[in-house]
Amino acid sequence: MIAEFIVNNKIHSATKVSPFIANYRRELRIGADIRKKGKIKKTTEFTEKIKKVQEEAGVVLRKAQEKMKWQADRRRKRTEE
Repeated sequence: MIAEFIVNNKIHSATKVSPFIANYRRELRIGADIRKKGKIKKTTEFTEKIKKVQEEAGVVLRKAQEKMKWQADRRRKRTEE
């Protein structure tokens, strides 16, 4: 359980966000009292923030994918058809 928390809360080098934020669109918190009422962000602000995070993660993932493809392709040999 602790290892899962650590993995899900660690910022990924490719996406620049944690897997938890990418999947659940919120910060992973520990020890929070869910019964305690606090100020909540406006829905539009929240959705805009999440959309921005997901768009940025998508851009970074596409760049990483292109780099990985380039690395894999540079040692491949062409085959005869």
